[in-house]
Amino acid sequence: MNNLNFLTPDKKNLYTYLYLGLFLISFSILDVFLNSFFKINLIFFLPSILSFILPLIIGFIGLHLIRIEYSGVKSLDVLNKNINTNNFNAILSLIIIFVVIKSLPPLLSWFFIDANFSGDSKDACTGSGACWAYIKTWFNRFMYGMYPNAEQWRINLSFISLAFLGSVGFFASEKLKKYLTLYYVVIYPIIAFLFIFFFISGGPIFFDFSYGIIAAVISVIVGFFIPNKFKMYYFIIVPITIYILLKYVFFYEELIELGKLEALEWVETGAWGGLSLTFIVSFFCLIFCFPIGLFLSLGRRSDLPIIKYISIGFIEFWRGVPLITVLFMSSVMFPMFLPEDMFIDKLVRVIIAISLFEAAYVAEVIRGGLQALPRGQYDAAKSLGMGYWKMHILVILPQALKLVIPGIANTFLALVKDTPLIFVVGLLEIVGMLNLAKTNPDWLGFAMEGYVFASIVFFIICYAMSKYSYNLEQKYKTER
Repeated sequence: MNNLNFLTPDKKNLYTYLYLGLFLISFSILDVFLNSFFKINLIFFLPSILSFILPLIIGFIGLHLIRIEYSGVKSLDVLNKNINTNNFNAILSLIIIFVVIKSLPPLLSWFFIDANFSGDSKDACTGSGACWAYIKTWFNRFMYGMYPNAEQWRINLSFISLAFLGSVGFFASEKLKKYLTLYYVVIYPIIAFLFIFFFISGGPIFFDFSYGIIAAVISVIVGFFIPNKFKMYYFIIVPITIYILLKYVFFYEELIELGKLEALEWVETGAWGGLSLTFIVSFFCLIFCFPIGLFLSLGRRSDLPIIKYISIGFIEFWRGVPLITVLFMSSVMFPMFLPEDMFIDKLVRVIIAISLFEAAYVAEVIRGGLQALPRGQYDAAKSLGMGYWKMHILVILPQALKLVIPGIANTFLALVKDTPLIFVVGLLEIVGMLNLAKTNPDWLGFAMEGYVFASIVFFIICYAMSKYSYNLEQKYKTER
């Protein structure tokens, strides 16, 4: 103990420094905790003005004592690496911890202790905390908008079906996964779009399109189990056969006309809303903007002048206008240029507009990945006799896309958070429904709960997307 030097902790007296440091850190955190929750100050004999500063000093001394590099204690080395690398980081870490502890009592009180969870009117919310009865009462509208309650199963079934259809790649063999690019870039977006719009919309028109959708889905799923030598004939014959059977053998339309089978109720897109509409807009814009952006990035780097300058003009045009202007043009101005007898649904126009807008940003992100590849990759692919498309599909794009996963994820996250802007064209997604609910005379004054609920929902969505992109980044990470 006589050889201890508090200014330079070392491994020789590791556990002495460790125990003493942990004691001081624990004491400082405990003092702040007791003061925040129970108004108890362990250092009661000192002025109250020191209630925050003194624990900070004590905790800093504790962190200094345990700052021993390569101590051999795994947990200690991890702690030092993350929050205790130097004096500044140590003080900053303690301040963050103390602020979090100080903030917990009022947050817990508002969220849980003084909150009201039951009731069907604002009269039930008499406490000073949150009124979660407001969220409970409006929850169905926040999820589905004005969509009829009896038909909400169609939305649920649509998302479940698309989730299964989109996960086809997980069930395919490693040999077949590299050939699924065409499916995810071209086939799946079309199937998903037709299925969502004509199943959720309903009406007799649903059956006119459902035959082809069902035929395509069955053919794609079963096609993975067909031997390669029969695939070409399979995808020509089987989808047409299934379509003919559904259209002319099962006679769905005749049964509807005879009253033996009821058609799905027609639901206008104006009734769609809530979180389901947020998912629909985000989902379709994501799957449409990526392939468009991919081709635009290739076009911008093309040696053909016409294709190159058309791509440049497209990208710079859409990047030069704000999204809210694009939505306004798609909703108000675009229908004026259509023929008198032609009509495109408002939601379809919005999805097309946002997809084109975001495609410009996706194109620039992918172009950055293409530029990062060394010229030798192109020369090596050409030396193997590969043409333009085969070279890009098998060699160039897989490497480029791995480099820009964070950028693509960032663009997609921005897209999801931009979906509330569609309220300017009269479509009420989850934030739009919250704005509608807060103006209801029966629930005036509870906007805070709604916005907190929306922020939690968006945080979960964005965090899940960011974690997924991070896992992809780590999975395909290669040393260069």
